[in-house]
Amino acid sequence: MTAVGLIGYGLAGSVFHAPLIRSVPGLKLTKIVTSRHDQVAKDLPEVTALAAVEDLFSDPVIDLVVIASPSAHHYEHARAALLAGKHVVVDKPLATTSRNASELIELAAARNRVLSVFQNRRWDNDFLTVEHAIEQGWLGKVFHYEAHFDRFRPQIKTGWREVPGPGAGILYDLGAHLIDQSLHLFGMPRAVTADIIAQRAGAKVDDYFHLVLDYSPLRVILHAATLVIQPGPRFTVHGDSGSFLKYGIDGQEDALKHGQRPGDPDWGADSPKQYGELTPAGGAPRKIETLRGGYERYYQALAACLETDAPPPVDPRDSRDVLLVIEAARRSAAERRTVSV
Repeated sequence: MTAVGLIGYGLAGSVFHAPLIRSVPGLKLTKIVTSRHDQVAKDLPEVTALAAVEDLFSDPVIDLVVIASPSAHHYEHARAALLAGKHVVVDKPLATTSRNASELIELAAARNRVLSVFQNRRWDNDFLTVEHAIEQGWLGKVFHYEAHFDRFRPQIKTGWREVPGPGAGILYDLGAHLIDQSLHLFGMPRAVTADIIAQRAGAKVDDYFHLVLDYSPLRVILHAATLVIQPGPRFTVHGDSGSFLKYGIDGQEDALKHGQRPGDPDWGADSPKQYGELTPAGGAPRKIETLRGGYERYYQALAACLETDAPPPVDPRDSRDVLLVIEAARRSAAERRTVSV
């Protein structure tokens, strides 16, 4: 049994990590570093709440540290945990710079510790279905891949994501997901052209981005905005043998917020109304049933990694590459030019 310590009990810690860790045999959530001691006592009476990260790092019982603190602290917390001899999972992004990410990767290797990044949206039901359609060859050679993460949030929320600083803004948040999915499918692009701005009145960090990744001749478009009342397709993929369009977004986040858990009858399922549509060249459109999503598969694979030396569910080098693309995108937007990756 792997004893797990969690840093942070905000949205990421309470909604994603704690429930998912507790759903996996072989992992035991034991301690949480947070100021929300009363909330931990209410939600997880069997878990001990700690006030300081040092108390977690010095605990010889803890095997794995999961970092769900604000992005600006990911590097320092991950580094300290690795130096303390712990295996480490970091909520995306791995760090706020590719240089710091590389340092963590080198440190984990030197210490012979597992380092992985919680890129949960690789297990979104919509993305899994797009990946399946491409792998099955239904679209032929892909020439256009477009993924959106559009929401209508005109009010600026309080919290570190909306305050200028390392890791703040929508590109480091939602962009890290969309870029990771693209790199998972197609590898590193040759170049990126980016438009990154703040659109909402009073916004102090970016809340809109439009990236074009060059995989010549393939073009990948990644887009996120916060002032979209009626979103278009979540995924649009065109190849020389067919097209696939998918509306709607995976519901696991909302399900977790409403107390549903992995193993529930409808966990990870999609509404038939939101099934994607495949149109083959010269053929009639047909609906494609959405594959079931499963964020818990990340922690299942991590448990197997710790027990059997299987590879981690997400290689930290993948998340370092995400940061390389983010850094190139920021240069592109600032300098109004295409930037090689």
